[in-house]
Amino acid sequence: MRFGFYLPTRGPLAAPDAIASIVRGGESMGYASIVIGDHIVFPVEVDSKYPYTIEGRFPGQGDALEQLSLVAFVAGISEHARLVTSVMILPHRNPLVTAKVLATLDVLSQGRLTVGVGVGWMREEFEALNAADFGKRGRVSDEYLEIFKKCWTRDPVSHCGEFYAFELLHCLPHPVQKPHPPIWIGGHSRPSLRRVAKFGDGWHPVGATAASPLPPREFRVLLDELKRLTDAEGRDHDSLTIALKAPSYDPGRIPQGHDRLLFTGEPAEIAEDIRAYQAMGVDEVSFDFRTPPVSRALERMHGFMDEVAPLVP
Repeated sequence: MRFGFYLPTRGPLAAPDAIASIVRGGESMGYASIVIGDHIVFPVEVDSKYPYTIEGRFPGQGDALEQLSLVAFVAGISEHARLVTSVMILPHRNPLVTAKVLATLDVLSQGRLTVGVGVGWMREEFEALNAADFGKRGRVSDEYLEIFKKCWTRDPVSHCGEFYAFELLHCLPHPVQKPHPPIWIGGHSRPSLRRVAKFGDGWHPVGATAASPLPPREFRVLLDELKRLTDAEGRDHDSLTIALKAPSYDPGRIPQGHDRLLFTGEPAEIAEDIRAYQAMGVDEVSFDFRTPPVSRALERMHGFMDEVAPLVP
């Protein structure tokens, strides 16, 4: 079992020295992945419902470092941890530019990039960015993934699709990783699972929140559905990476019908939860230790690695 941690992208921990301390500390403790979120702007009035909190309100305050710029910064101060866009909202950015930026990040990090992607939830942010039609974001996302793969594996390359087109061109250098950086698909809806089955190298859902607990029984059902969809695509389900995220939203809120929130409590309880998902084939779990000040965040990261990780084979 591998473990990752959420990197701060906003608030008092989202400063260069604090980020550097957390990145270097996490690597020294043995964390395998650094997961980095994505928002570009926050409209003042947002009616869109956030899917991972009970009331549907996003837990941010309108500030956020731009994701891909932050990945570049982290690539330069880290040595071996995977850098996971978690998740990059596909329709927010021009697909050709994004394909080039991601390839550049993979080259500069010497092959440590994992491209976690999603289709987004905030209509108002789409509109502010003049992004693709929010109502068609799933189809747009699928096409953008096709463009990424073409740009990363072909030379020269062209594309003529429903939402984007370009004539024959060079998009070099290609990524270091072959055939391309792994693509992890976020979400756990049926369209998300279909996207994993068709395009993904991994599934990267959010669970262990009061609004989206994904307990083992429910997770097993989703995994079985993912296997059916992957088999239907003629792809190898066993080659997928299953990487669960466990953010700290709605702290203190216990999901209805549960006695506690997953991955909380005593070290033995947390380890038992991890082992339950490990037994179903989960390869990696990423946790949210983002509590100011930096010393407190590092203390929580140390505590997990010292008290919980040794209990998981």
